[in-house]
Amino acid sequence: MVVDLEIVPKQKRQAGEACCEPLVFPAIDRARAERLAAVAKALSDPVRVQVVDVLRRHAGEVCVCELVPLFDIAQNTLSHHLKKLREAGLVGVERRGLWAYYYVEPDALEDLNAWLS
Repeated sequence: MVVDLEIVPKQKRQAGEACCEPLVFPAIDRARAERLAAVAKALSDPVRVQVVDVLRRHAGEVCVCELVPLFDIAQNTLSHHLKKLREAGLVGVERRGLWAYYYVEPDALEDLNAWLS
């Protein structure tokens, strides 16, 4: 099969003129995109992914004293990671006396999972 191609010189577009029409538009609104981005940003650290994995697989709440030995980081660094996960809405905390018990928020991963599916 032979195809004849016509070669034409490049032409400069006028300022502000679009080169082509978009074929696909965002399927999610700006607010949902910002929520998903916040969750993705919170999960952008491997330690945070591991923390969520431990909390997700544990049935119920996990005391911070149980989390510290699982990671080769200082307790204050783990607390920083947990704070970031709380701020993103992925993790909740219940304080009992001196101890803090962490858990995955029940609906926290559903929106991300739905978007990725």
